[in-house]
Amino acid sequence: MSRLAAFGLALMSTCVLAGTALAENARTLQIIVSKDKQSLSVYDGDTVVATSKVSTGKEGHDTPAGIFSILDKKKYHESNIYSNAPMPWMQRLTWSGIALHESSSVPNYPASHGCVRLPAKFAQSLYGQTERGVHVVITDGQVTPVMLHDAKLFAPKKPVPANLMSDVPLRADNFARTTKQLEVAMNMAPSSPLLTTPKKAEAETQEAAPLRILITRRGEREQVADVQSMLNDLGFDAGSHDGFVGPMTRSAVEGFKRWKGLEARGFLTNEFLKALYETSGKPKAPTGQLMIRQGFKPILSVPVGIRNPETALGTHLFTATAFDRAEGTAGWQALTLPNRLPEAMMKRLGITNSDAGFTTTETAAQQAFDRIEISSDLRDRIETMLTSGSSITINDQGIGQDTGDGTDFITITRSSPERIEAQTVSSKPRTEKPVRKVRAVPLGVGLY
Repeated sequence: MSRLAAFGLALMSTCVLAGTALAENARTLQIIVSKDKQSLSVYDGDTVVATSKVSTGKEGHDTPAGIFSILDKKKYHESNIYSNAPMPWMQRLTWSGIALHESSSVPNYPASHGCVRLPAKFAQSLYGQTERGVHVVITDGQVTPVMLHDAKLFAPKKPVPANLMSDVPLRADNFARTTKQLEVAMNMAPSSPLLTTPKKAEAETQEAAPLRILITRRGEREQVADVQSMLNDLGFDAGSHDGFVGPMTRSAVEGFKRWKGLEARGFLTNEFLKALYETSGKPKAPTGQLMIRQGFKPILSVPVGIRNPETALGTHLFTATAFDRAEGTAGWQALTLPNRLPEAMMKRLGITNSDAGFTTTETAAQQAFDRIEISSDLRDRIETMLTSGSSITINDQGIGQDTGDGTDFITITRSSPERIEAQTVSSKPRTEKPVRKVRAVPLGVGLY
């Protein structure tokens, strides 16, 4: 209660406070930003504990929508893109330039270069309540999380194993992120550096870092890794089963096709895959992949099944909140985000029914998880590693391009064409205060 009181006093002038208690630590907090409402809500479970106005990206510098985590925190930071503009209480969401930070200008309309601007007192107090890894969900429209009290998800088990390492490294299917860290987007006049700092955060718990679980459709790399493994087992030297196609892999595929009298044209054709799986004595190729990160590092990547794969899964985030390892129970908070997949992506993924992917009812998240076929062995491994604040993301599109070294799984969502058009119109203010001119940067830096 004392922590809530301190948080409330700090936020009183910039936000509305609700609820009776904050989480014992930041693991179960969740931050939701609505671009339509230009507002931010801090949730503890399904309870709103604080709200604030914000200012997101203006036209041409839109703030991306999706599921992010706080990757880095700095009490004071300066941009080397926007004339050393100050960014106090900076909390970075992507290495490509999006962050939460204090600003001296937080109007009631989108006005930033992509970041989420916060009022000064709120930014400072929020900084003191969060830690790296806290989820930040940015949405085009307002969404509300719900508690799944009878969820058939995961529950903690004992004992916790020493490690959960996989022999297959985890990489994005379309990994294009530069290793160079870009400065966060800014558009505000410089002000004096901060002279005060928040009280030191509570001591970190000794419990292991929360798991970040992504369940999605298999990408080409996972398929290639399976092919390499099966070819090696059959005596064809496909090299390391790392999911990358090189000369050894191509030579092994060609050799298998000659052996089975298959057509040489094409690479991983349906005819080839069917013959390879049958010859290897394995069931048909799975349609899903479950991946786990912990402490921003990949630790597991395994195939799973998806029932009715022709139907979109949608985009959902589950967070373990009411967590009790001794009792073996966990309460899960669920959040569903509307996400429109491009036609070309749906065709590539074999999705012919997209309706379920755009459903945002209270039961949509649970229905999506119920379609995932998880073996009892995999479930046991996950539940022995489960910790408070662990999360599950379900999406159709795979690993986002911003997912890389030092990140959790990042999912970018897309608006419908109608919402994009409406958002463009609503983002044009009737009057706007002049801002200090800054040197130009490439359009879209730090944006999707």
